Amino acid sequence: MSIFLIDNDPPPHSRLVSVQRLSGGPFERGKALGRLGRDAVQHVLTSTPLWAQIQAARHNPAVARMVTITQRHFPTIWAELEGLATGLQLPMERVFAWNCRGELLADTADGCTTVQLPGSSPLIAHNEDGLPCLRGHCFMVEVGPERGQGFTAFCYPGSLPGHTFAFTRQGLVQTVNNLRLAALSPSIPRIVLGRAVLNQPSLADAVALLRRFPDSAGFHFTLAAPATGEMLSVEFGGGEVSVRSVTEPRVHANHALHHRAGQAAQRITQSSFDRQQRGEALLAAGLRDPLALLHDTGGEGLPILRLAPDDPDQENTLATVVFELDPKGLRWRLYEQPEWT
Repeated sequence: MSIFLIDNDPPPHSRLVSVQRLSGGPFERGKALGRLGRDAVQHVLTSTPLWAQIQAARHNPAVARMVTITQRHFPTIWAELEGLATGLQLPMERVFAWNCRGELLADTADGCTTVQLPGSSPLIAHNEDGLPCLRGHCFMVEVGPERGQGFTAFCYPGSLPGHTFAFTRQGLVQTVNNLRLAALSPSIPRIVLGRAVLNQPSLADAVALLRRFPDSAGFHFTLAAPATGEMLSVEFGGGEVSVRSVTEPRVHANHALHHRAGQAAQRITQSSFDRQQRGEALLAAGLRDPLALLHDTGGEGLPILRLAPDDPDQENTLATVVFELDPKGLRWRLYEQPEWT
């Protein structure tokens, strides 16, 4: 089993956040997760227009369809969702709908940029971009091992882990970018699939899981195994899963780059387009410093580092993580404001 390490000697302008430990069965873990995010959800998130859009009655048939599939195929994750609703002190149907937001709306405030640097000392770095009103309300959780499973993940209040960035005791690293695929008829929430990936023992098992349940909204996963340095770019949703090995430096700015359905029908926002172009230009110029890449504010378009209050996608960079993959373990650093400026 890999040994996972947090860097004890961080560079300037970084801060290491505390990690909240969750234990017990699925319901108990979900309940604890809900308690951690309760104030932010009840006093911040439920007041947003996005929350109101998700809870509209027109979504009820799609939500009911995804309830059935989730209960049938992922009963422990369903129990975790029930615990989450209990901890949040909100009706289960509202919490589940929120965790289906990517399936209910093509445009949600989940952006993100990932830098993939394979090689002899492989790195994965990721900007987590989300609703600006949730700045300061997100947190890290460490889920204790159950049947050999366990993980550490960055969490949004009200949401399951597995749709931001995480690493597992089984030896996987996961970072997640939103894809805005069109013309979907989803049967399973992508957030449920992201959570399920954190239970998988290997890269092959994670990919096999996604191939069994391709009918979700779109996500891009960077998946990696610190023990071997293997790195995959996985775009899935809309009935298709596309997997590419990452063998040279790449950047991914939350739109489909190799997913066939995504190429045919997806929405690429101006921010997503500009971040992709700028990241590729910086890589082509030889830049390999992950923080210099992800904290870049240059270029002619919208910046990679997103701090503007008038961001056109209503997203800001809430955290940056850098993962250093090593056969002996995993070293990671988490960066937050205001230390960036």
